Formats: sequence, C-alpha cells, structure tokens
Amino acid sequence: MPVILLEGMLLIALISIAVSIIFERKLLACTVIYCAFSFLAMLLYIVVGAADVAFTEAVIGTISTVYFVIAIKSINRRCK
Repeated sequence: MPVILLEGMLLIALISIAVSIIFERKLLACTVIYCAFSFLAMLLYIVVGAADVAFTEAVIGTISTVYFVIAIKSINRRCK
C-alpha cells in the first residue's frame, strides 16, 4: 500500500509541475522547473521498477536542461 501512495504523490507532483511550467513567464525558471519534472519522472520510474528508463530519463533530462540554459543565455534580448 505505501508504494501506491508514493506513486500517487509523485503523479500529483508531476501534474502540478507541468501546470506551473505552462503558466511560468520566465524562460530560465521554466527550465529549472523542467529539471525538477525530469527528476520526479526519474523517481517515478525507479519506484515502478524501470531502472533502465529512469537512467535514460536522467541522462536526457540533464542534457536537455543544459542545452536549454545555453540557448536561453545566448538569446540576445533587445526589447524591454
């Protein structure tokens, strides 16, 4: 029973993080929140017993977060 409760809590956290990504206006904040989403998805995969998928999520989540931050920092913003 506790595993089902943990899965439910992780699922609710993933849904709330996804909603917060949608409504956030700053790109860098969205990237950090996306990193948290990727981490919680990895935890959920570990709980359900898919360690290989969790490892892949960790690698892809880290690489994409780094690329997003690099892309955001390289954008030249001229409008105020």
